[in-house]
Amino acid sequence: MNKKRELIYFREYFWDFFNQQKEKTKDKIDYVLFLVTVADQIPKKFFEQMTGYDGLFAIRIEFESNIYRIFCCFDKGNLVVLFNGFQKKTQKTPKKEIEKAMRIKEEYFDYKKKGDKK
Repeated sequence: MNKKRELIYFREYFWDFFNQQKEKTKDKIDYVLFLVTVADQIPKKFFEQMTGYDGLFAIRIEFESNIYRIFCCFDKGNLVVLFNGFQKKTQKTPKKEIEKAMRIKEEYFDYKKKGDKK
């Protein structure tokens, strides 16, 4: 399968979330991230734009009656930049998680603009 998109992980935000998960949950996350990279169109079941939050998207993962979200954005067309992830425990996505993702997104684009080597 040809890759349609490239994933990058900005700083340690994604890994902090990922490394806390059980192995089977990690396998499901890996599978969904693989789909994000190879699908011509990412199924809505796995990917949604966050309404009202400029350029912010959420990768959706369901496993063993648990729901997880990984925030991300696009850069340079087909580059998907992964930010923070969390286990969703309520119907609505917690505002503090969205705000955190927006701060990380801003940090990412500032980093790029400055050519920061942190």
